Formats: sequence, C-alpha cells, structure tokens
Amino acid sequence: MERLTTLYIDKESHKFSAAHFTIFSATERERLHGHNYSVSAKIVAPMGDNGFAADYNVYKRRLKSLCDALDEYLLLAADSPFQSIEEDGDYYRVYFASEEMLFLKSDTRVLPLRNATVEEFSSYLLQQLLLLSANDDLREIELCVASGPGQRGCASWRKP
Repeated sequence: MERLTTLYIDKESHKFSAAHFTIFSATERERLHGHNYSVSAKIVAPMGDNGFAADYNVYKRRLKSLCDALDEYLLLAADSPFQSIEEDGDYYRVYFASEEMLFLKSDTRVLPLRNATVEEFSSYLLQQLLLLSANDDLREIELCVASGPGQRGCASWRKP
C-alpha cells in the first residue's frame, strides 16, 4: 500500500509586493493600490524508501522564483470581460468603463486572469508550479495566496 506524506511550505521569503485593482462590475472597480502577498503550499507525495517524500528545497526554490516574477509589478487581468488592454509602444493602455489608464510595460505584468484577486493569483501560481513540477511524483497540491492576515485564496490540484 502506498504511503503518502503531506509537506507544508510557508516561508517568509515566499512573498511578493504588487499593485492591482479588483473589478466588481462593468462600471465599478477598486482604486489602484498594493499588497504584500504571501504564498504557501501543501504538497502531497508518496513516501520514498529514503525516508522523505519530496525535497523541500526544490519546492522552496520554485515558489520563491514564482514570487520573484511578480514582485514589485502592477498585475493586470488580461481575461477580464470588463476591461481591455492594448499595447502602445512602451505602455499598456487599459480601458475600463469610461476610463483610460496608461501603465509602463516595464512596471506591469499582464496575466491570464479574469480578475486581479487572491483567488485568481492562487490559481495562476498553482498552474505555474505544476508546469515546473511536471516530472515529479506528486498526488496533490494546494497553493494559497494571502493579501494580509486572515485573508487568503487557495487553489487545489489532485492527480487524476
């Protein structure tokens, strides 16, 4: 019988600071603001003959690299039904309701999300972690993104 082990990774270094705005409807959105996000993961893997299931260091490095890729950027949702984003030289032009916003490309990450929320960030980061872990023998991953104490969104994957 296979013996599974659950690893919890919740390190201080797994964080990113980013600006965003959440869109509530076709006419309502938050003002542009920022958060210090933290990322944690729960990984379920089979116990190996060597007494461990997975190398913590591998997953800590992967989570850190995913956080670093978002750190100190404005995060925009490319797939929002309520806004459109156009490239204009060194800028992104973002249209929402009657507003037109201009952001430097070098300061911005346009992500395949429907909204810039912790729920969407957790799903996005989970998919990125799965790509990095494609050759690993994992059974389940839960990845959480918190925007502050007591407020987080999590996405889960289970091997079919």
